[in-house]
Amino acid sequence: MTAADIREDLRKQPFRPLRLVVDDGSHYDINHPELCMVGVGSVIVGLASDPSSPFFERTVRVSIDHISRVLPLPITPAATNGPGGPMQS
Repeated sequence: MTAADIREDLRKQPFRPLRLVVDDGSHYDINHPELCMVGVGSVIVGLASDPSSPFFERTVRVSIDHISRVLPLPITPAATNGPGGPMQS
């Protein structure tokens, strides 16, 4: 897993929610692409108590070396309403 791989997943159109799985068994769900910043060696994930919210309440930094896989999550209406997803009328 590289920073470029993660960034590519975040930029796919339309955006598809994804889960970062860490080698210790923990995971972080990304329902909005703007809640994830990819750096050279780590990813900063914005965490919200409401998965439909595009605003984070806290952040967590995850080392890219410890991300074992990226899995697609089911698409929800909230995940397709923000930037990177189709707008509903």
